[in-house]
Amino acid sequence: MRVVKTSLEGCFIIQPRIFKDVRGYFMESFNQEKFKNKTGLDICFVQDNESLSSKGVLRGLHFQQGEFAQAKLIRVIKGSVLDVVVDLRKNSETFGKHFSVELSEKNKNQLFVPRGFAHGFVVLEDQTLFSYKCDNYYNKSSESGIMYNDPLLNIDWRLSEKEFILSEKDLSLPNFKDLKS
Repeated sequence: MRVVKTSLEGCFIIQPRIFKDVRGYFMESFNQEKFKNKTGLDICFVQDNESLSSKGVLRGLHFQQGEFAQAKLIRVIKGSVLDVVVDLRKNSETFGKHFSVELSEKNKNQLFVPRGFAHGFVVLEDQTLFSYKCDNYYNKSSESGIMYNDPLLNIDWRLSEKEFILSEKDLSLPNFKDLKS
């Protein structure tokens, strides 16, 4: 496993070691000891989530607040997404900045997102299977989010707005500036 730092402190791209032969491939998608040794983080994941989506589905930008904040380890099993995180840590040098990375079944890369970040993704291929581990349980009363097209964040989602498929909930999220107050 190779760990690559991103422009946002605490976010890492995890590149697993892949063993290919005539039968296909094998990879270790997660190893607690290796993760801790490479990142210095002692994370205990307690919940796995999975979604299947069509091209153009945009989910996010979501996060949980307070004691229910979540760190996530994200990967794509089938298809591809553009994955986006926004730093919400007010004392961080990168507060309000975002980072994006393509995660796909081809590159097998994963993204680790620490607590204190909003997260979202747009699906780039039909029938994309998206999976992530969380270090805290889901709590509906602590969920929140930021509008995906907030002009202050200026996120390039790579697809045109007319291609997006969004939930009613995601269409009613506040802008970033409204979270700061």
